[in-house]
Amino acid sequence: MLAPLLKAVVFNADDVRANISKDLGFSVADRIEHARRMGWLCDRVVDAGGVAIADFVCPTPQTRSAFGADFVIWVDRIREGRFADTNRLFVPPDSYDLRVEPEGDSRFWAERIRSMLRPAHEPSTPMHSDDRARALPSKGGRDEIDRAT
Repeated sequence: MLAPLLKAVVFNADDVRANISKDLGFSVADRIEHARRMGWLCDRVVDAGGVAIADFVCPTPQTRSAFGADFVIWVDRIREGRFADTNRLFVPPDSYDLRVEPEGDSRFWAERIRSMLRPAHEPSTPMHSDDRARALPSKGGRDEIDRAT
């Protein structure tokens, strides 16, 4: 829902792992490297003047730091994820720009996020680099937004 509103490129973590990060597993060090690579990919889109969304989970402060988000969305819609190892590592973020809770459908949250990232943006006017942001949810965001740039 959010990607079309922002005209964004989406990087899904599973797709990136299958095509770019085949050499990485799920150790803490590999998770940090995967987050760094996801951030690097999104930065290339931003450097070219685009908007990027990374769809993935950063379960620890170290993975969040490696990713380098400018705008953090904590998608907190489930008690635990489907992967026990990720659940054991998960540390709720200390700070975030928006916390997506169970109430509200994806359209509601996409519109809210869009309004935060582009508050009075006229679609015919290009965004300035200062207006770009990255969004990063944690934990429950497996099928939601992780990074919007």
